[in-house]
Amino acid sequence: MVVVLALGPVPRVPAAHPNTRPALPMSDTTSPFGGLTIDFGAAGDGVAAPLAAAPVATPADAGHGPHETNVLILGSGPAGLTAAIYAARANLAPIVLAGFQPGGQLTITSEVENYPGFPEGIQGPELMARFRQQAERFGARVVDAEADRVDFSSRPFRAWAAGAEYQAQAVIVATGASALWLGLDSEERLRGRGVSACATCDGFFFRDKAVAVVGGGDTALEEALYLTRFASKVHLLHRRYEFRASRIVQARVESHPGIEIHRGVTVEEVLGEEVVTGVRLRDVATGATRDLPVEGFFVAIGHRPNTAPFESWLEKDEKGYLVVEHETHSRIEGVFIAGDVHDHRYRQAVTAAGDGCRAAIDAERWLEEHAPAEAAAAATG
Repeated sequence: MVVVLALGPVPRVPAAHPNTRPALPMSDTTSPFGGLTIDFGAAGDGVAAPLAAAPVATPADAGHGPHETNVLILGSGPAGLTAAIYAARANLAPIVLAGFQPGGQLTITSEVENYPGFPEGIQGPELMARFRQQAERFGARVVDAEADRVDFSSRPFRAWAAGAEYQAQAVIVATGASALWLGLDSEERLRGRGVSACATCDGFFFRDKAVAVVGGGDTALEEALYLTRFASKVHLLHRRYEFRASRIVQARVESHPGIEIHRGVTVEEVLGEEVVTGVRLRDVATGATRDLPVEGFFVAIGHRPNTAPFESWLEKDEKGYLVVEHETHSRIEGVFIAGDVHDHRYRQAVTAAGDGCRAAIDAERWLEEHAPAEAAAAATG
């Protein structure tokens, strides 16, 4: 197939009219997060807090296609939706494939107090609903489907989601990373009510309270050290007797008066009905169980970058995260990377948003730079 591009500015795919339907409650199955039901009891009366003027979800359309766009964005966390805002305002009419968790990890976070512009804090799902509403206001189309296959061999780049094909002149990969969990029913039930996977995000809420951290690598030990700024006591739980963390971090943890280390234990259950009240531990040597009273439980057993569709296309580092070259570029010209799918150091909403901004600007400039050369090549070919 030959793609002919006219000389001059990058051709723009016409933007769809932004969706202006009224807000939906979080529990509505047509919410912009694909039916995810979240109730953090923000009003204190057991009623789910409403999303702020949330747009209606756009399902994938497998019956028609391929769907063409200038910029295809994979992922709808802070990186993906910020990229969508910038690309839409640049008149690139981006399509966003929202992924398996539309809105990203913030949709399973309760109060967000470290995102600029919200001095009173904001619920994670509401923040991401506002991101999405802003992107759609400028003409971005957000489709609640996950890309399960891509072809980056030539332009237009291709991706498939829910049986539909999408083609784009540039792609921004912002699929994020997923926290690894223990897999306990009680852990899932109490997420956002004392169970967290981010000490930096949620540590402030546990001032003068006892908390527990599970894990044995650098992340777990660093989160335990961080939590000593707030918690009255930090219990570090590890199923082995030796840590995997670096020696210097181990030395800091072992010498810290605010940290109590529990070696050779597994977490059998997170205790509590409405909020966390403790954890049930099992001794790996004897099998004996005991309850440890805590009000916060932090899971720090690692993250898994969401890179499955790109295994044969994009380079990964030793930890499995995508490798970025020259700011936000990948090793494939026209494919850009943003957010936690490459960032295993910061993993913050604000840094991911900044990454999305950079990737969108880089994609726009790259398209503008390559349009004249490709048009000339097509004319002589």
